[in-house]
Amino acid sequence: MATANSNLAQKLDEKLQAIEHERLEEAARNLAKEKNLPYIDTRINLVNGEALRLLPEAEAIAAQLAIISRTGKELRAATTDPDQALVKKTIETLTQQSFIVNLGIVSAPSLQKILTGYRSVSLQVEAELGSISVNQKIIDAVQARVKNLADLKSAVADASATELLEIFMAGAIKIGASDIHFEPEEKVVRSRYRLDGLLQDAAELTSDQYNKLLSRIKINAGLKLNVHETPQDGRFTVHYQEREIEIRTSILPGAFGENVVMRLLDPAAVRQDIKELGLTTENLATVEKLLQKSTGAILTTGPTGSGKTTTLYAFLQHVNQPDVKIITIEDPVEYHLAGIAQTQVESERGYTFASGLRSIVRQDPDVILVGEIRDGETAGIAMQAALTGHLVFSTLHTNNAAGAIPRLIDLGVRPETIAPAINAIMAQRLVRRLCPSCRHQTTIKSEDYQEIKAALNQIVEKGRVPAFAENTLIYYPGQCAECNNTGFKGRVGIFEIFLVDPEMEQLILKSPAISEVAKLATQKGMLTMLQDGYLRVLGGETAVAEVKRVAA
Repeated sequence: MATANSNLAQKLDEKLQAIEHERLEEAARNLAKEKNLPYIDTRINLVNGEALRLLPEAEAIAAQLAIISRTGKELRAATTDPDQALVKKTIETLTQQSFIVNLGIVSAPSLQKILTGYRSVSLQVEAELGSISVNQKIIDAVQARVKNLADLKSAVADASATELLEIFMAGAIKIGASDIHFEPEEKVVRSRYRLDGLLQDAAELTSDQYNKLLSRIKINAGLKLNVHETPQDGRFTVHYQEREIEIRTSILPGAFGENVVMRLLDPAAVRQDIKELGLTTENLATVEKLLQKSTGAILTTGPTGSGKTTTLYAFLQHVNQPDVKIITIEDPVEYHLAGIAQTQVESERGYTFASGLRSIVRQDPDVILVGEIRDGETAGIAMQAALTGHLVFSTLHTNNAAGAIPRLIDLGVRPETIAPAINAIMAQRLVRRLCPSCRHQTTIKSEDYQEIKAALNQIVEKGRVPAFAENTLIYYPGQCAECNNTGFKGRVGIFEIFLVDPEMEQLILKSPAISEVAKLATQKGMLTMLQDGYLRVLGGETAVAEVKRVAA
């Protein structure tokens, strides 16, 4: 008897639920009719997971609005209350992103069922290369408002959660930042820009702001929204003023949340003329002669972030002519250059620097760029290519130019191959330029005079050094809003370069130490990076402390 009563109660409960459900559906139909909007029955309208992810879950729940399908730029959205302020605000934001939003009415239970899709559908969104959903109007508005980091902090403080990505992107482009960092801490999320190679605090975000921002970043970069404990890497592209800025995105789990670094690869930041690299007149003339050759290798060395790729791209642009075939293998391709066949390492498919280089040589190129020599196999193939009628550009991770020879030998390349294959080796660093708005001139400090004198006295040809004394006036950094109170604005390269002439070839055949290569190179007239930097100090471009930080 008890079982029968239980079954009866269950059937009665189901009947009441069905009646209530129908009442709510009827109310939704009536509201749709009243608002002259379509009614959406979720029993016959399927929800597309990728469309759902166009709107972050937190925003969808807050606005009680969901995107259920997408055809190109046309979206179908569902809500229970079309008059709610957040619904109107979200639709306005989507419209500004060039979407066409067709709004329909659903019942409250139906909307909740749709929103559970955030947990059940695939969370991987493939970002379409070349298009992202950032608001160009907001970027333009922020560009007009933000002149420095102080302006950015103000813009962030006044921004809605949906505008934060555009504000950070616009601010980075405006002030010339190379990276944006988001670092969750115990109570706030710290954001920083990398300006001229150094990190500068930008603004603080609340956890709520950051979570919404993080969702947008993940969606645009094609990353998984529900993955929080493992690293992820993705990318997206911002279209800005007729150029495409690629954003490389890296996410790393931390103690207080996910850390994000977004690297901006702006084509406008690439100096495509060798005259813009910052080479001295003497070094520029040397490089121009080297680039006239049709065979041999030119290697540039230095740590990550020292401008090696920019230098090699400038070399490529200099030799890029209709009758010259150029092929590159890079990891990854950072900037796309017209008229040049660029390929990218894909290790999981077996396309490594070594295997790629073998294939490239069979394509009969005139000029080859190898993004980096990392192993003996790649080094050997690159040297052979340089010996067999190709002009080869590549990079090595060594501290100075002289270190490249022992490094290649350590990788297993025979000295008798290295010696005739290489035309020249250079090393470089980037030093910050003094801000022209606030730099000030004063008598050189005693300790700075001693530093410069000790370095420049080693130059064999004294005519290459301008006159200076203990009472010489030089420039020192100041502070102003133009440079975000750093005293510096922009960067310039400092270089050292030596040619592999017959005498250097003979030394290489002996498998020399770094000190032996450096000694011969300086005897034959090579300026070290430190000396090049101090000559720029005397020329008013940078400061002693900056040169010591980078090159000493």
